[in-house]
Amino acid sequence: MLTKSKQRQLLSSLKVYYKQYLKKVNPELDESGTRLMINSFLTDVLCFAPIEEVKTEYMIRGTYADYVIQLKGVRYFLVEVKALGIELSEKHLRQAVNYGANEGIEWAVLSNGKQFDFYKILFNKPIEERKIFSIDLSDISKFKYNAELLQYLHKLSITNKGLDTLWSKCVALDPITVAGLLQNKPVVNFIKRALKKKYKNKFSDEEVISSLNRVIYEPIRLEDVKQRTVRSKKRNNAKNMKAESETPTKEVSESVNSFNKITID
Repeated sequence: MLTKSKQRQLLSSLKVYYKQYLKKVNPELDESGTRLMINSFLTDVLCFAPIEEVKTEYMIRGTYADYVIQLKGVRYFLVEVKALGIELSEKHLRQAVNYGANEGIEWAVLSNGKQFDFYKILFNKPIEERKIFSIDLSDISKFKYNAELLQYLHKLSITNKGLDTLWSKCVALDPITVAGLLQNKPVVNFIKRALKKKYKNKFSDEEVISSLNRVIYEPIRLEDVKQRTVRSKKRNNAKNMKAESETPTKEVSESVNSFNKITID
């Protein structure tokens, strides 16, 4: 993660990039022109050194990746560029993933200068990829959000294992990981207590787990989900013992989040 001051600088650089290239989008801009935009993005926004760290037309088995970001001999991610007016497609993604797979590069950016899609390449059999994020830099309402994501690609973050941190967060928040946590005994016990308090009935572990499984695999409209508040007594300290004898015990609320099935891009 970047420091607060570096995050502000990144946000400021994104705004400059927007004003220079995206405020008045030229749909006729060709791929070579878009590469000039990407050059600026990699050097002025993400702060990589031209030539030394931004390798252009990087040869991979007789073909060329548009860019490879390399620091001290380590290749961190590649960038595949398409013309500004072209919508990024599955065909373009396959091209980027193949470049990474053939060269052993684990991360790939696919961009048309406006949209930036960031992927983790998984060296399974067969090769797979997972979209980590997709951002549109022409959307001025999301400048701060975009900066929060792009900080992981910043040079300073890369050198401090920012990509490892990003991937760790993605794995931790994967629906499969969270679904497994939902069936842990403490979670099941908490839900049993909450349901008993609200609905005046006892529920078995099996009943709660069965309901959790339905939450996992049955689609639920998020607008239909209502937050349930569970109240519990809060112990007062010695200083408040007198007040406790005269007034009802203070209550605190704990939010119970309903887990919905999430589809990963």
